[in-house]
Amino acid sequence: FGDYFKSEACAFAWEFVTGHLGLDPERLWITVHVSDDEAEAIWRDEVGVPAERIQRLDEDNYWRMADTGPCGPCSEIFWDKGPEFGDDGGPAHGDDERFIEIWNLVFMQFEQHDDGSMTELPAPSIDTGLGLERILSVLGGVDSVWETDEFSRLLARIGELSGVPYGSANRTDVSQRILADHARSSTFLISDGVFPSNEDRGYVLRRIIRRAVRHAWLLGVEDPIMPELVDAVVEIMGPDYPELAGNHAFVRDVLDREERRFRETLRTGSVILDEALDGLNKGGELDGDVAFKLHDTYGFPLELTEEITAERGL
Repeated sequence: FGDYFKSEACAFAWEFVTGHLGLDPERLWITVHVSDDEAEAIWRDEVGVPAERIQRLDEDNYWRMADTGPCGPCSEIFWDKGPEFGDDGGPAHGDDERFIEIWNLVFMQFEQHDDGSMTELPAPSIDTGLGLERILSVLGGVDSVWETDEFSRLLARIGELSGVPYGSANRTDVSQRILADHARSSTFLISDGVFPSNEDRGYVLRRIIRRAVRHAWLLGVEDPIMPELVDAVVEIMGPDYPELAGNHAFVRDVLDREERRFRETLRTGSVILDEALDGLNKGGELDGDVAFKLHDTYGFPLELTEEITAERGL
């Protein structure tokens, strides 16, 4: 804290993305907060970014922890994917699909107080956020993170197991992406010592697994799929994360047991919930007694009921 601040951080970021990653400066845009004249001057006068490629944003370029506490303006680096993705105008005025944020510098320099006043921190600091998978998609010349090498292989395996090739339809693509992402995260979490439970991080893991299993269900996969996806994750990422290979059998067993148990709950609860939802018009409300019965009697998660009803427009 306090070792370096805006000038150095902006220079380091620009050097990395243009020098080490080799990204074309002509396709990079900078945003700063509307109040941050200092950051704009640094990018323009010290780093050498043309003034016309620096834009100002309001709340999107300000970070705060909460209503009180450390806070400060942000500065972001955006990549221009090209005219085939929408209108020009930079991140402030162009299409969101065209301009993607790949780097964020939070200038942590103020303390927000209860009375609304703000004072400078004694040791300002930098909080750098880099979108690793977004960077990979840019370097790989692909349109989204789902087309990067790792996810492409996982999605191909899900297509084989489900019998639904990726790219068949938007609805099935969404389910396959969720399944790929959640299979990967579940594998790493369990390998790192997190176990499915009803408390704290274990419950977060359980919710991730259940959501993945439900989307496998939507794809028509009737047999457990998570163990097969553990195999795929270990094959793809094991060489770089050798602990995955060491814990392979254990992770596979944990996910197999968790999936089998939840599939029974899903099978019973889905029938009851579908019957209740079929009687509602779009925009209607599910009777709270149904949600309570599903949870209390059958162990059907409330958040899953909420997700399904939202998908139905209820």
